[in-house]
Amino acid sequence: MNAQLSVSTNVVWHRATVTRARREAQNGHRGAILWFTGLSGSGKSTLAHAVEEALHQRGCRTFVLDGDNVRHGLCGDLGFSARDRQENIRRIGEMAKIFMEAGIIVLTAFISPYRADRERVRGIVERGDFIEIYCDTPIEICESRDVKGLYKKARAGQLAEFTGITSPYEIPENCELTVDTGTTELDACVRQVIDEMTQHGIIATANSNRERGRKA
Repeated sequence: MNAQLSVSTNVVWHRATVTRARREAQNGHRGAILWFTGLSGSGKSTLAHAVEEALHQRGCRTFVLDGDNVRHGLCGDLGFSARDRQENIRRIGEMAKIFMEAGIIVLTAFISPYRADRERVRGIVERGDFIEIYCDTPIEICESRDVKGLYKKARAGQLAEFTGITSPYEIPENCELTVDTGTTELDACVRQVIDEMTQHGIIATANSNRERGRKA
């Protein structure tokens, strides 16, 4: 699974005067990567966008990187082999890091089936910058939500390398948060994520925001 990547030569990192810390101070919150992972149909995109809406209403700067959307452009040249999945997640991880350095809370909704790939992204940022959120939904429920008909095709042998059927999904072992997206109401799932972000100091509590507004 480990693809050999070419290494650029004759390049020097240029340090900007506008730092991440200055951007975060202007935004009023930390930059971070919220990494939603789970089977197709587990509710990753739904939850990520609902959390983004809640954060946007609080005045946070956010962006969602969604699996299907990214494959329309940045990763449009990739298939679904193990190597292509690895490269897909590598690109997304690097892109998410750029957003985070800009002081933005970036929410990524990708199956990202392999632990090693998720851990590789965790390893390119500092401790506390990467919050892995496992959307835990039984495959039976995922299949019942199969609006694209992908599970049906995979079961019929018409779709190769489909995660959960013909390709493995490796459940996170040490994620920051597991959310029951199979039976728990969406609003409750959103609150779980927001609470986790507060505990990690990414955003302030609602009371802190109100207090800051009164002082302003």
